[in-house]
Amino acid sequence: MTSRAREPQPALQTEESLAARADLPAPLAGRTRRIGIGPFSGRHLSLIAAVVGSAGLLLLAMTLPVGLDPASSLAPGQAEPTFYRVAAEGQGLSVGQSAPDFGDGQDGAPFLDLDDKPISMADFKGRPLWVAFWATWCPPCQQETPDLRATYEAHRNEGLQVLAVDVQEPPEAAREYARAYGLTYRIGVDATATVMKRYGVFGLPTHYFIDTDGIVRDRYFGPLTRDEMERRVALIGLKPPTWSDPP
Repeated sequence: MTSRAREPQPALQTEESLAARADLPAPLAGRTRRIGIGPFSGRHLSLIAAVVGSAGLLLLAMTLPVGLDPASSLAPGQAEPTFYRVAAEGQGLSVGQSAPDFGDGQDGAPFLDLDDKPISMADFKGRPLWVAFWATWCPPCQQETPDLRATYEAHRNEGLQVLAVDVQEPPEAAREYARAYGLTYRIGVDATATVMKRYGVFGLPTHYFIDTDGIVRDRYFGPLTRDEMERRVALIGLKPPTWSDPP
């Protein structure tokens, strides 16, 4: 049997061999391999990904409710917080302390209510005052609003004054909230958090109960039930209502 000579195999066409061929067009002969998509190189794609990621984080931060502590975001099965921190924890006003005036905001802007009227402690002189700090986005504030409204309505003829201080929100947000809940007590707009800081508030809701002499007689950090509200307004001189059924 005669052996058959092996036929020569075609040479592998490497980039070097392609570049050496004079019969190929110049762009093909000189082209080097790169990683990318269309006109964008790998470096371009990495830069675009970084910019898009940063923009996404900024958008997330901007869409969080004003004042909401991101650490309070709920995990599956976690209970809803009852007190939302909006500043570093502090002592707040002490029981027995004279309540400070509300004063002007940043740049001398007055502290105004929803009718654009300035608010000062002199407006409440000689009358029991309940100051409640809150925000429209705050779930425990929303929870206690109907009871706060009912307690005010039960005692307004006895002279009870309620000032609900809306923290770090525009007047339109507080106006819409007041219409939705049918609120008739006075609401102040503390858009710059000036009053909040003056009263040492570090979370929402926060309540101060001030007697006719302007002295803080009680305070509470968190939402109140109707019974708790009645016990506290009694400390500033108001009689508990007579109910045929529990509140």
